[in-house]
This record gives sequence, C-alpha cells and structure tokens, in this order.
Amino acid sequence: MSVEETIVGTEAAQIPKQRGESLLETAVRYAEERHWDVFAGTWLEAVEGVQRCSCGEVACAAPGAHAARADWASQATGSATVARRMWQKQPTASILLPTGRTFDALSVPETAGFLALARMERMELTLGPVTLTPDRRMQFFVLPGAAVKVPDLVRKLGWSPASLDLTALGEGAYVPAPPTRYGSQGAVQWACRPTAANRWLPDAEELISALAYACGRDR
Repeated sequence: MSVEETIVGTEAAQIPKQRGESLLETAVRYAEERHWDVFAGTWLEAVEGVQRCSCGEVACAAPGAHAARADWASQATGSATVARRMWQKQPTASILLPTGRTFDALSVPETAGFLALARMERMELTLGPVTLTPDRRMQFFVLPGAAVKVPDLVRKLGWSPASLDLTALGEGAYVPAPPTRYGSQGAVQWACRPTAANRWLPDAEELISALAYACGRDR
C-alpha cells in the first residue's frame, strides 16, 4: 500500500465527507457514529469583506477554530441530539473535539507527521485517525492517557521532551475537526480518515518511536 493510499484511507467511511456536508451533519456524525464528544467553537464573520473570528480579536491565532467560552469542557457532549441543537443555534461554528476522553492526540509538525506516516507504513502499524490543520500541524489520535506517558516514553528513546516539537494533548485540551476552517488559511482535513478499521485506537507506545524519530529529523 502506498503512502497516498494510507493518507486517503482504503475504507472511506460514511463519516465525514469533507465536502458538501454541513458542519451540523458532520458534528452529529462524530457523536453518533464515532462516539466522540463534540462542542461548538468560534466561527467566521465577514467584516468589511474580511473573514474575522467571532471572538473579536483582529490578530486571532486560530480564527474561527477555537473555544468560544471558558467553560467549553462542560459544554462538550456525546449526544447527537444535543450536538444537533448546538449547531442549529450557530450553523457555522467550528467543530472541536475534547481530548482526554475517548482519545488523546499526539501533535507534531506537518513535515514530521508525513515522515512518520511513511515510517509507520513500513512498520505496518495500525493507525487511528490523523488530522492535518492549516497551521501545518498533524494530530495522531491515540488511546487516552498518552499525555501522561509521553514525556517518559520520549526520554526512554534518548530524547529530551523539550528538544522535540511533539506535544501530547489530553484532559483540558481539544483539537479542531474537519471541516472546520481557520480564517482564510483553509480547512482542517483528514490525513487518515476515521474508518471501521481504525475504530480501535493505537496506544501512544506504538507510535512514539516513529514520531520522535521524525521530529528529531525535522529539527
């Protein structure tokens, strides 16, 4: 199987269609079919012909793709019915997925992420879903608990955690999900789509060697 096939996904699941499906429908699918918690974040508004974040910050780092309120963790829901109501109130709100619940995420630079994907393919590792964001980051979904374990795992491989651009996102964090848009930069995409084959997520230990190696090469 080629890297391209790995990225596209050989079992294109019903969720999520990257084009032509509303944010509401996609958010409901994440909750209903993947059992992921979801919550509605900020959205984009046209101000004098320019797409601005609903938070009002002109220099927003992630326009239209971050939490809209401080108590977002309590708003996150795994209920398709509640998710539907959220996006009915604000149909253009970003789709955000809290980490530390059904999954954690290992975040690396895009260049390291693609290098790691190729290495994982050669190692015949089973991947979970992987997102690619317009700010050139990739998030590898893994079993919860990774955020606690990753620093020690990296040290055992001979790296200082501070020396690698490898971040484990767990409780208290979130990732933007496709097809959420970052201002004019573009939309979040799947590098590896959610499929029936990757419903069971890998543990961080299974991916950390390839990711640490790729991040080390990318420095």
